[in-house]
Amino acid sequence: MGRPGLLIALLTTAGLATACEPYAPPCPAIAQATVVSVTVAASYAPDVRSVHLKACQDGDCKEGELELRPGSVSIDQGCDAYGACSATSSPDGTKVGLLMLDVLTESAIDVTATGTATNGSALPVRTLTFLPRANYPFGEKCGRFLDASVVLDRDGLRALGS
Repeated sequence: MGRPGLLIALLTTAGLATACEPYAPPCPAIAQATVVSVTVAASYAPDVRSVHLKACQDGDCKEGELELRPGSVSIDQGCDAYGACSATSSPDGTKVGLLMLDVLTESAIDVTATGTATNGSALPVRTLTFLPRANYPFGEKCGRFLDASVVLDRDGLRALGS
């Protein structure tokens, strides 16, 4: 085999070797929202007009009236023959609100929820201390996101996932 044949063989082999490496998609360029999210359970949502939340972590407290929006769930619509998948959202009867924080760490968060019922009376004061959960929605190579989510229902507050 002459030099041109050897060069072609080497280039082909190098191309095949790199083609066999597993594809690693890039990490998305999105920032984490530093929030405590509150979901008012569907069974309790019809009775809740407003929610005021106070969250304290590492000696820093934030509080405010939450803008409650209708919650929803994702409905899988499957994938086509080319691997393109889709979903749609459907209202689930919950109400969802967010309280922005300056920083969110893995330290315990003390949360107090108050508010107003649809009949104008005060909702019971509910408190909870919980730890944010670490998630890796885009894989461990893309870094962790902290999730500080609670559910409010007739029985009180509970950390989402507990």
